[in-house]
Amino acid sequence: MRTDLFDFELPADSIALRPASPRDSARMLVVQGDGVLRDRIVADLPQWLEPGDQLVVNDTRVIPAQLRGRRIGRDTEPKIEATLIKRLDGSRWQALVKPARKLAPGDVIRFGNEGKVCLLGHLDAEVEAKGEEGEVTLSFSFHGPALDQAISDLGSPPLPPYIASRRAPDERDAADYQTMFAANEGAVAAPTAGLHFTDALQAGLRERGVGIHRVTLHVGAGTFLPVKVEDTAGHKMHSEWGSVSRDTAEALNAARADGGRIVAVGTTSLRLLESAAAENGTIQPFEGETAIFITPGYRFRAVDILLTNFHLPRSTLFMLVSAFSGLDTMKRAYAHAIKTGYRFYSYGDACLLFRSRD
Repeated sequence: MRTDLFDFELPADSIALRPASPRDSARMLVVQGDGVLRDRIVADLPQWLEPGDQLVVNDTRVIPAQLRGRRIGRDTEPKIEATLIKRLDGSRWQALVKPARKLAPGDVIRFGNEGKVCLLGHLDAEVEAKGEEGEVTLSFSFHGPALDQAISDLGSPPLPPYIASRRAPDERDAADYQTMFAANEGAVAAPTAGLHFTDALQAGLRERGVGIHRVTLHVGAGTFLPVKVEDTAGHKMHSEWGSVSRDTAEALNAARADGGRIVAVGTTSLRLLESAAAENGTIQPFEGETAIFITPGYRFRAVDILLTNFHLPRSTLFMLVSAFSGLDTMKRAYAHAIKTGYRFYSYGDACLLFRSRD
């Protein structure tokens, strides 16, 4: 499909720079299967679900993957910013760096920050290889738990570029940019639909008879990348590591056999469940990489309802929700959201999507 079909105009003041407080007070646009739109708030979620429905949340935890330093070992020492995007082994990471033109294989970057102490006060990494669009392989001077601690000491939350370009990350983001389910470290971006959850909302769902299950998908920085090709067929998705346990798969399959619906909290949970699903919709245990790219025409096998935030124009995520609820319906829903002041992106409001009947 043509990428420009997924474009729309978004005013800059629609982008949320801070989350709602309390989290479940965020607005929620309900998009029903017949295209009817209703304005609600996230705290109303239990009212839209039925006893026996099963909620699936992503329990990945965001690491402080944003590192700042300088190139050393040459006449000049330009500042370098790196965002870790994928662990390769105990000491090596793939990263996005800028300015990438200042780096060549063999260069050493020294990461450090006044006021923070990391073991000997800094963390060195050699540029092992360079790829396309600012991607490099970094080989760090520390390994395993020591490297993890160094990154934790020196890094900061990797806020999405549409927030980071308008304000600097601060201490509030360390808490705001984690979901209440965060447990397994490895993500460089939050599964943002999960940011809306509170203890009160979770209790309300359980009182309603809705089950809550956890899966893990370590969200990569590729989630922020726009689709630059003219046709979606030419876009290459970044792979991400995910896991669905045998117990979770069996519980979801049993609930669905009894008439319960599968409710994905976020596009990350949905993509993982669809990757784990067989042709007949049965969810299998899963552990490994997925690069599933969902566009209109995709036949959903596992997920019936999706809670998600509002996404970027021309993004793979807007393509996914258009596949789920219909492109015309989602364009109309987004136009309504912009007109009525919904807040967009990671810290923004939510929409509850019922799968299209078409």
